[in-house]
Amino acid sequence: MDKKQKDYIEGNNSIKICVGKKKDFKDNFDENLELPATIKEINAIVENTSAKKKFSKNSSIKIKSYLLNKNEKKLSKSNDFIILTEKEVHLLELFLKNKNPMSKDKILSLVWNYSSEADTHTVETHIYRLRKKIISKFKDENFITNNKDGYSLWGKGIKLQKIYLPLSTEREL
Repeated sequence: MDKKQKDYIEGNNSIKICVGKKKDFKDNFDENLELPATIKEINAIVENTSAKKKFSKNSSIKIKSYLLNKNEKKLSKSNDFIILTEKEVHLLELFLKNKNPMSKDKILSLVWNYSSEADTHTVETHIYRLRKKIISKFKDENFITNNKDGYSLWGKGIKLQKIYLPLSTEREL
């Protein structure tokens, strides 16, 4: 087997099926097929395994050093994870598709289907809560940044920071 064939077999684009007796099955395969088997059984295993792999690939998205599992609504890094709401998943997907900062009005329109004239703090509230979850679990203050052009995962922006106000009151910006 040449290097190109080996790379293809070991890559994410292929499925690995162990064929043989039950005692010979190994864990590093996508599926096991016990012999003897009919062509119909072989075809069904190949189709099902391929569909599972495609579904899994579409449901997991790498964001920076994180993994977003859209099905489980989890954002994970190493062995830590946070549970996300449906809207938080939508926000992250939107930020992923747009490398440039997105304005509050554009986010309102695309995620919530609100008019840009709507007077609401929905976007700021959701991003604030998502940032708090990420900072609390992963200590990452620059996951979602913002500047005069809007919110982004990719650019430098204003990081969430505490400011101290007179009379010992504290609030987060």
